Amino acid sequence: MRSLVTGGAGFIGSHLCDRLLEKGHDVICLDNFFTGSKQNIMHLLDNHNFELVRHDVTEPILLEVDHIYNFACPASPVHYQYNPVKTIKTSVMGAINMLGMAKRVKARIMQASTSEVYGDPAVHPQKEDYWGNVNTIGIRSCYDEGKRVAETLMMDYHRQNNVDIKIVRIFNTYGPRMAVNDGRVVSNFIIQALRNEDITVYGKGNQTRSFMYIDDLIEGVIKMMFVDDFIGPVNVGNSDEFTIYELATKVIELTNSKSKIIYLPLPKDDPTQRKPFIRLAKEKLGWQPKIKLEQGLVKAIAYFEEQIKEGS
Repeated sequence: MRSLVTGGAGFIGSHLCDRLLEKGHDVICLDNFFTGSKQNIMHLLDNHNFELVRHDVTEPILLEVDHIYNFACPASPVHYQYNPVKTIKTSVMGAINMLGMAKRVKARIMQASTSEVYGDPAVHPQKEDYWGNVNTIGIRSCYDEGKRVAETLMMDYHRQNNVDIKIVRIFNTYGPRMAVNDGRVVSNFIIQALRNEDITVYGKGNQTRSFMYIDDLIEGVIKMMFVDDFIGPVNVGNSDEFTIYELATKVIELTNSKSKIIYLPLPKDDPTQRKPFIRLAKEKLGWQPKIKLEQGLVKAIAYFEEQIKEGS
């Protein structure tokens, strides 16, 4: 099996490359290194089943592959709001280019979608048949709407051209290889706690999230790619729900930090609740997350401790 992973040097993509190589696949990692890092895939460069291609998915490319995992896109607000036009081009033009390739070489293609397609949800927990509550003109729209259009493209290529597709909606994921400057809540809190800096909670900290460890996500993604007669979309996330305040206090406890929690204004369009309904993943994929938040945080903290030491 020859697999292409776009965004393969990123946080999720690099773990996916690891797992596919372990399964005996030939893996092509495609990345433009806007947010990806060579450090994430350095250990793979000597593997004769691994190939690195520096390329931007907004430009066409033709490769002979069996499976395409389309995971290329900045995923944290800090990065996707840095160049919002580039972000939406990555989602939309990237999907068009990868779908065009899948059509030509008859590959199965998976779109890494996101819980952000639900916006600030009026339904809780979020089921796959919920259409979402998204601001089309807000500062998060470049990411949210880009991913929604990518899902539309996947379905239209499937209906019009019979392309073999998969859509996974990924909920908050954390773990080793997140960038120190990632800007997402788990990495932010851990870095601040390890440095004994104030932990910045937006709003009152009572907004909720559900946090999935990277190993659980990769397991769900691979199960989805190899199941037949089910295209999705399917939620892949951990249904254990925590407030942001609870996360902050847990991180302080696990790091033995002297940090204090401070409160800042809530960013515009920040979702108040986020929790996946994962019955479909259980039924169709035989998948559910296994790693509890505290277990995963211990592993993530150890990784970030090492990163801070190396950077100092």
